[in-house]
Amino acid sequence: MQKYRSEVSNLFKLMVPILIAQLAFTVMGFVDTVMAGAVSATDMAAVAIANSIWFPVLMFLVGILMAITPIVAQLYGAKKQSEIAQVVYQGIWFVLIIFLPMMALLYYSPMILEFMHVEDRLAELTTDYLRVISLALPFACGYQVIRSYHEGLGITKPTMVIGLIGIMVNVPANYIFINGHFGMPALGGVGCAVASVLVFVAMCFSMIAYSYFHKDFKEIKLFDQVYGIDKKEMSHMIGVGFPIAASMFCEVTLFAVVSILLAPLGAITVAAHQIALNFSSMIFMLPLSLGIAATIIVGQYLGEKKPLQAKSASITAMWMGVGLSVITAILTILLRNEIAAIYTEDMTTINIATGLMLIAAVYQISDAVQVIAAGALRGYKETSVIFYITLFSYWAVGMTIGYTLALTDLIVPAMGAAGFWIGFISGLTMAAILLSIKLASVYKKTTQGHTPELTAV
Repeated sequence: MQKYRSEVSNLFKLMVPILIAQLAFTVMGFVDTVMAGAVSATDMAAVAIANSIWFPVLMFLVGILMAITPIVAQLYGAKKQSEIAQVVYQGIWFVLIIFLPMMALLYYSPMILEFMHVEDRLAELTTDYLRVISLALPFACGYQVIRSYHEGLGITKPTMVIGLIGIMVNVPANYIFINGHFGMPALGGVGCAVASVLVFVAMCFSMIAYSYFHKDFKEIKLFDQVYGIDKKEMSHMIGVGFPIAASMFCEVTLFAVVSILLAPLGAITVAAHQIALNFSSMIFMLPLSLGIAATIIVGQYLGEKKPLQAKSASITAMWMGVGLSVITAILTILLRNEIAAIYTEDMTTINIATGLMLIAAVYQISDAVQVIAAGALRGYKETSVIFYITLFSYWAVGMTIGYTLALTDLIVPAMGAAGFWIGFISGLTMAAILLSIKLASVYKKTTQGHTPELTAV
């Protein structure tokens, strides 16, 4: 029992700053949604649809760069600090190579709206938003490189501090560019994109400055030498990161495609879906932060050649996640009407959103289990299986069930947005089961021949 208490303490120390940072990101999304919604439901829907295209692209690149965390964690646990800077520079080179093609992809992505029969004004706002937000991509990725480096060392406070800086930039920038203050044009929902670009610029350079000046990072000597491209190290990073990226892409595109498929049903339906999704994203930050903490602590224990402690830490994280998700599910059910009213005063939108939030409450437990199991597997650098499981669970199971219930009459009369949310539950539950089975097999493989006496601290 004592070892589990110790792991709870360790996980909380890592998790709390990550949670505050993740909540800061989600609060920024919340602020965007509310402030755009104050202009019109169409502006809110444009932000939702644009983010459904922009976010998967960003998350795919972030997923690859997240490989830096377990690689650095294992090097740090093995006392190989001299090799860490080389890994970080491979992430920087990767960003410099990839960002222009990805920006071009985002710039021309609104072409898809022509095939979706989206209302003209909604399509126009979405297009403008995407073309502005594409400018944020290199700065968002640069921020992620340094963040992953910090977290691999088990230093999570900078992520929290700079996340709070992001909020301090986001709120006034939204106020200025959405409403047109201080001589700026009133851009409506597109103003959120301008604000987001400024946020990522500020966060990227703040993270670099923190790394340069703070004493916690002096021993790594990140800025003493510029490392060139190392094909072997770059391949290793991409090899570990690509399955993470692909699995994240599978998850975020599931939600993104749903927003796009709902667009023909009108701005009210999309706005209600966005409210439920935005709130669920805030709740998701709890298990996601635990999952990132599990990646860090598992990676460091493995670098120290302590597989039993790695197993203990990941099991503890899973139970913590389940307990927290039960609490958040109950609160969601009890407060769903009040939560929806924060986003909009339109009663039709509120009524649809509260129904979706009831369903969202149900899937929080499955979501917690699957994201923490995936985080632990990343710590083991067992990433390929995460992709295969998420691809099957989210798309073969979740999207198939969701599309059938939402937009067809094959089983029941078309349910609209609620059908897709039932699909989310199905896909996430399948992912939780399969990832847990894989994690159990990794425990067996890595702890074989080890006993508590041999690995105790």
